[in-house]
Amino acid sequence: MDITFLLNGETVTADVAPTVTLLDWLRTRRGLCGTKEGCNEGDCGACTVMVTDDHGAQALNACILFLPQLAGKAVRTVEGIAGPDGLHPVQRAMVDHHGSQCGFCTPGFVVSMAVAHLNGRTDHDDQLAGNLCRCTGYAPIVRAAQAAEGAAVPGHMRDDPGRIEPAKEGAPATDAAPATADALAAWYLDNPDGTLIAGATDVGLWVTKQFRDLGKVAFLQACTDLQGIAVTDDAIRFGAGVTMTRVLEAVADDYPSYAQMIRRYGSVQVRNAATIGGNIANGSPIGDNPPALIALGATLHLRRGDVSRDLPLEDFFLSYGKQDRQPGEFVTGVTIPRGRTAHRVYKLSKRFDQDISAVCGGFDVTVADGTVTAARIAFGGMAGVPKRASSVESSLIGRPWAPETVKAALPAFAEDFQPMSDMRASSAYRLEAARNMLQRYLADLSGGDVDLRRITA
Repeated sequence: MDITFLLNGETVTADVAPTVTLLDWLRTRRGLCGTKEGCNEGDCGACTVMVTDDHGAQALNACILFLPQLAGKAVRTVEGIAGPDGLHPVQRAMVDHHGSQCGFCTPGFVVSMAVAHLNGRTDHDDQLAGNLCRCTGYAPIVRAAQAAEGAAVPGHMRDDPGRIEPAKEGAPATDAAPATADALAAWYLDNPDGTLIAGATDVGLWVTKQFRDLGKVAFLQACTDLQGIAVTDDAIRFGAGVTMTRVLEAVADDYPSYAQMIRRYGSVQVRNAATIGGNIANGSPIGDNPPALIALGATLHLRRGDVSRDLPLEDFFLSYGKQDRQPGEFVTGVTIPRGRTAHRVYKLSKRFDQDISAVCGGFDVTVADGTVTAARIAFGGMAGVPKRASSVESSLIGRPWAPETVKAALPAFAEDFQPMSDMRASSAYRLEAARNMLQRYLADLSGGDVDLRRITA
């Protein structure tokens, strides 16, 4: 594939196989070795680069970013952060505040800080949560980011992908990059064994960790008709290609608990790439979106050829690794209702930021005149699929919303779930954690402070 994009301000064209990562291409074919390979799975941030497109400048992990995803965009590596007049303000601040020791992670930190500086972000702990350091410690790095806040943004940092020669209007999409959902539907019907790639935060690991040959692939970043968010008085519909960064922004007012969970389950770099459709379609039993969405009563939208259909999200997950999706059928979007003020999401993981959940629970209980009239409770990490706690729900409905009712419902968890034991948690621990989450939910709706960052023994 021929891919054209801006690299540190210059137009470049690369003729590569579809699954060559930006990190490998930079280091082996361009000699730009400032971008480091650490985990090679999007966890450590040593490979962070800045990518600018129609949505502005974003930090992304180059290790799980395939080159075709960059067509028509602008990329800036750590070598392009300093300008003709010297160091970037965040680079100078890192020197002044002793923010580097071994230096391996420093390029990634610098790029993340420079993107945040460009975008006027001062929530440094959030912006740097996807960059790991094991020798300096984070305090001097955060102090450096704070020191650079007031500095002017260097002009060279404002990349303009519009300088790239645009594709001819009406030109047919290539097999590997359909430009519309219609084109994607046609391609997928002809290639039902193909792999669809949106953000590549999961598929990227199939290549970098499992060394899989993906066969035929279709990159979806050009399908802008799958990237819309439609908000009405009653609902929010997300196109499958909406990134989790945009999902977080869209739900923050309606569902702050859900938004906080999204902030935790992936770093800025991951949220900028990962899509809500991809997170659902991969069918992971430990994905954090499905429990939250199932508790909301989300509706999933799918398409195969010219035929579209809708189904409740919980019905999409059939068994481990199997979803209700026909060959050539793909997720086009998901719709959630608005106004569910009792909706909460709780995530339990070993690390607070950017970690796989041991248990993730979504809750939405309706109470009228002190009595539970409806309940939607769903969990990830408790079964082979994201799953509703139907026995627990039945134990609550028709009874007073009170500690006694919740306590009486706790044994029903064992009827709904027989979780596995693994490196993240034992079966018994998961069951106990799920029971505790229901009690936490009661305390939450009763006005208690359940923010674990503010609670001490």
